[in-house]
Amino acid sequence: MSKNYIVGFPRIGEQRELKKVLEEFWAKKCSFDDVLQTAKELKARHWVYQRDAGVEFISSNDFSLYDNMLDTSVMLGAIPKRFRHLKGEELYFAMARGNDECVAMEMTKWFNTNYHYIVPELSPEDNYSLNASKIIDEYREAKSLGIKTKINIIGPITYLGLSKRVDRGDVYELWSKIVPIYEELLKAISTLDDEVVVQIDEPIFAKGLDAKVLSLIKPTFDRLSAVSSNIKIAVLTYFEHSNEATKVLVHTPIWALGLDFLYGDENLKSLDIIAMSGKKLIAGVVDGRNIWRCDIEKTMRLLESISNFVSKENILISSSCSLLHVPFTLKYEEKMSGEIKEWLSFALEKLSEISLLSKLYFDGEGSLDKAQKEALQKNVQANQNRKNSPLIHNKTVQDRVENHKKLQREGDAKERLKLQREILGYNDLVTTTIGSFPQTPQLRCARSDFKAALISKESYEKEIKKYIDECVAFQEECGLEILVHGEPERNDMVEYFGEQLKGYGFSQNGWVQSYGSRCVKPPFIYGDISRPKPMTVDWISYAQSRTNHIMKGMLTGPVTILNWSFVRDDMPRGEVSKQIAVALSDEIDDLQNAGIKIIQVDEAAFKEGYPLRDEKIKAYEAWAVRDFKIAVSSAKKETQIHTHMCYSEFNDIINTIEDMDADVISIETARSGNELLKIFKKVGYTKEVGPGVYDIHSPRIPSVEEIVKQIELLLEVLPKEQLWINPDCGLKTRKWEEVKLSLKNMVEAVGIVREKLKS
Repeated sequence: MSKNYIVGFPRIGEQRELKKVLEEFWAKKCSFDDVLQTAKELKARHWVYQRDAGVEFISSNDFSLYDNMLDTSVMLGAIPKRFRHLKGEELYFAMARGNDECVAMEMTKWFNTNYHYIVPELSPEDNYSLNASKIIDEYREAKSLGIKTKINIIGPITYLGLSKRVDRGDVYELWSKIVPIYEELLKAISTLDDEVVVQIDEPIFAKGLDAKVLSLIKPTFDRLSAVSSNIKIAVLTYFEHSNEATKVLVHTPIWALGLDFLYGDENLKSLDIIAMSGKKLIAGVVDGRNIWRCDIEKTMRLLESISNFVSKENILISSSCSLLHVPFTLKYEEKMSGEIKEWLSFALEKLSEISLLSKLYFDGEGSLDKAQKEALQKNVQANQNRKNSPLIHNKTVQDRVENHKKLQREGDAKERLKLQREILGYNDLVTTTIGSFPQTPQLRCARSDFKAALISKESYEKEIKKYIDECVAFQEECGLEILVHGEPERNDMVEYFGEQLKGYGFSQNGWVQSYGSRCVKPPFIYGDISRPKPMTVDWISYAQSRTNHIMKGMLTGPVTILNWSFVRDDMPRGEVSKQIAVALSDEIDDLQNAGIKIIQVDEAAFKEGYPLRDEKIKAYEAWAVRDFKIAVSSAKKETQIHTHMCYSEFNDIINTIEDMDADVISIETARSGNELLKIFKKVGYTKEVGPGVYDIHSPRIPSVEEIVKQIELLLEVLPKEQLWINPDCGLKTRKWEEVKLSLKNMVEAVGIVREKLKS
C-alpha cells in the first residue's frame, strides 16, 4: 500500500546550480546545451533524493527552467502574437524576460506566496495546439533511472483563472478551447505506461469560486477522467480550504483529492463526503511553506482525527503544498546556532519527516527500526525545547508592544502634503527611483569578505562609501531630483533588517526561488522582536552629506518584513507584525532627527499577504494597516512618508491604501499599462503617486519615446501635481549599463513632457 506523497520539489538546486547556469547563458558565457545538461543532472538528483528518503509518489514536470505557468502556456501553444516569430529557447525566455523587440509578459505573485509566475495572455482569436514534449521527455528521463513518477500539470481552471484576456473579456469563456488540449495531453500521457498518476494542480479552488466557475469543475474532470482508463487523476489544492470545490469533485471519476490541512484546516469539514466517495485523500499535513520542524506528536493527532472519517487505506501523507517554497537542505548550515537549527526543517529534511510519519501512522511505533526511533525521540525533544527556550520570549518587548498606544501620525494628508511641498520644493513630475541600485560582483564580494572576516570593518566601509559616492554622483549627473543611496550595504531588503533585530535567525544557504533565476534567502523569526540600535541612520546620513539634493531614507515595512520572512508558528502573525512595527517607529524617529526629510517605508509584499478567502480579508487588513501606521506614527508632519507596493491589483484595496495614509505611494504598472492606475482616479485619490514608467524585471532599455508615451498616458489618469516619475521597482538586479541608460532616458523624457505641458 502506498503511504506518502510529495506535491512538488524545489528545482533551483541545493547550490543554486540552475540559477548560475541560466545567468551564464543569458550573459552568453555558455550554451543552451549547458543549461539543459545542468537541468538534467538536477532532475535526476532530486528524484533520487526523494526515492532514497522513502517517498512513494515523486513528481516529474514540477521542474522548470523559469516558471510552470509559462511552461503550461508553451504546452498549450498560448503564445502572444508579438513572440510568434521566435523559436525554442529564444521564444521561451523572451516571453519571460522580454528582448530588444518585445516587452515581457506580465509577472505577478503565485497566490499569497513570494513566488512569481508569468501571466498567460489569451485571446478568443488564438488557436491553441498541444506541445507535450517537455512533459513526455521528463517522465521518460525519470523512468530511465528506474523511477516511476506522477506527472504534475497546472489544471485548466487555475490556468484560465490566473490568465488575462488581451481584450479584457472573461477568461473562462475560453474553457471550450483549452480543455480539449488537456484531453490531448492526457491521451499522449496514457501511452507512456500501463498506469500513470497525473497530478492536476487547481489551487484556485482554495480562493472560493463563484457559481459560474464552480459549474465548470464537473464537466472538466468528467471529460479529463474519461480520456483513458490507465490514467489516475489526483486533483490538488493548497494554501486554503476548498470545500465548495470538494463537494463537486467527489462526484467526478477522479482517483484522489489533495487537501492542505495546515493552511486550510476547514478542509476537515469535507472529510465525511470524501469518505463516502471512496476516493483517496492526499493529506497535506507537513508544512510545505514554512521551515519549522514538524511536530510529529501533534501531526499524529491530526492524522488520527482525519482517519475518524477517511479509512487509513485511503490516506496518503503529504506535504501541504510543493516544497518549492522552502530552502533545499540544512546540511550546509554550519554557522547557525545548534539549538535553533534543531527547530528547523528544509525540503530534504521534510522528506524524512513524511517518511517517518507514514511509517509511524500506518505501521505503529513498534515497526520503527533503531534509527527511526531515534529520529522520533529527537523530534519530540526538539519541539519541547523550542517551546521552553528563553531565546523565544522577551517580557520587556511584550510589555512595550502591548502598551504602545500611538496609532496615528500628526495632521491629515492634505495639510501634510501642503507643508511638505513648501519645505521640499520639488517640481511636478518629480523624478526619483524606488531605492536600490545594482549590486555589483565587487560589492557582493566585499560584503561576503567582511562577513567572513577576510577584510576589516574599515576596508568594508570604505568600499560602501565609495559606492555611495559614485551612486550619488551618477544621480546628480543624470538629473534625478530626489536621490537614494543605492543600498550597497544591504544583501536583501528584509534580511538586512532582520540581521539587526533581536528574535531573527539566518541561514547560509536557505535560498528560495522567487522568479526565474532570482532567489531570495529569507530570514526567519523565532522569537520576540526588538531593535537594539539604529539600523540605517549612519549610511543614510553619510549619503545626505554627499549632496545638496534631498536623500530618501529607505526602510522595509513591517508587513513586508513579516511576509518575506519565515514566521514563527507559535503566535498569531498580527502580533509578530506589531512587534516589528514598534521597532521601525523608533528607526523613523531617529532618521528624521538626523535630518532626513523623506522616508520610504516599502510594503512590497502588503498585497501578497492577503488571505485567499474574502471572509478573512477584513481581519488581515485591520492589523496590517494598524502596523504600517504604528511604524510611521513617529513621523512629524513635515517628514514625507513614501511607500512602495509590487504587483498589486488595487481595485479591491484602494480604500485600504487610503487608510495606510502614506503621503506618496509608488506602484508597479509598467507591464500592465494604466489599468492599475485608473482606480486612483475613480476614487478621487488625493495623495501623490509614482507609477512605474518602465519595467525593471527585463534587461531591455526603454527608449525616450516609450517613456514619454507612458508619462502622457499617466497624465490622462492623474494630474501632473500628483505624479512622481520612477522605475517600477528597485534596480538591484539590473546591470549598471542598463540602469544608466534607462534612467537617463527617463529623465530626458520628463524634460520633454514638462516642455510640452508649458506650451
